[in-house]
Amino acid sequence: MAAVVLIFDFDKTIIDCDSDDWVVAHLGGAALFQELLPTMSWNSLMDRMMSELHSQGKTIQDISDCLKTVPLHPETISAIKTAYALGCELRIVSDANKFFIETILNQHGLLEYFSEINTNPSFIDEYGKLRILPYHDFHSASHGCSNPCPPNMCKGLIIKRIQDLMSSEGKKRIIYIGDGKGDYCASLKLAEEDFMLPRKNFPVWGLITNNPSLLKAEIHEWIDAEELHKVIIKVISAALSAEDRTPESISMDWKYQSVSRLPHEAVPQVLRVPH
Repeated sequence: MAAVVLIFDFDKTIIDCDSDDWVVAHLGGAALFQELLPTMSWNSLMDRMMSELHSQGKTIQDISDCLKTVPLHPETISAIKTAYALGCELRIVSDANKFFIETILNQHGLLEYFSEINTNPSFIDEYGKLRILPYHDFHSASHGCSNPCPPNMCKGLIIKRIQDLMSSEGKKRIIYIGDGKGDYCASLKLAEEDFMLPRKNFPVWGLITNNPSLLKAEIHEWIDAEELHKVIIKVISAALSAEDRTPESISMDWKYQSVSRLPHEAVPQVLRVPH
């Protein structure tokens, strides 16, 4: 049973761009997107944009091909594989959507490293159009959070659910990695033994640095993929050391070694996000 759980945001954390922006811009919808943005929530707008792109003749294959061109930094790939090789459990909590995340991760051979993906559900309807739904159905009721969470997702509530599930599995420590305003609520739910890794000079970093005393977790900032890889190794080592479970393969020089030198269990099956 993993003693350390890494929870990643996706856009501008695992990938260095916003997957929604990438698709809209590369498939010719940027102007309409900017026109409609002041009139509806982001999640609803992305569903609308999928309809608009479909009406312009863009297919699911076009969207998939576009997503497969999203770059993923080699250091980020290495960090994910390293964390898994060290016995950590990996999850995603993201305000993107299931189709976008799974397509990008699968393209880079990373999908099966994650045990759970919490994101906005998506599906292909009977007309071959991609539909994007809210994680929380805010049309029926508010999620009730007063922090700067979008109406369709409170990451704090998701973290609380994960913590409740983990409570029956023995002591675990969470390492949360994110960049956006929506990650702030999640950071407030972390316990004293956990770690928060905000991306420096991004919205969550600004919110945290305004009053870091509101967080119980230990804070380690990062600015790019190379630094994130180093910070992840550092905090995993600290977390495992506290539990007296540090693998012998971890040392101050380990981060420069190949992940293939670590023992690796069979890659787990990903838990698909329900529609």
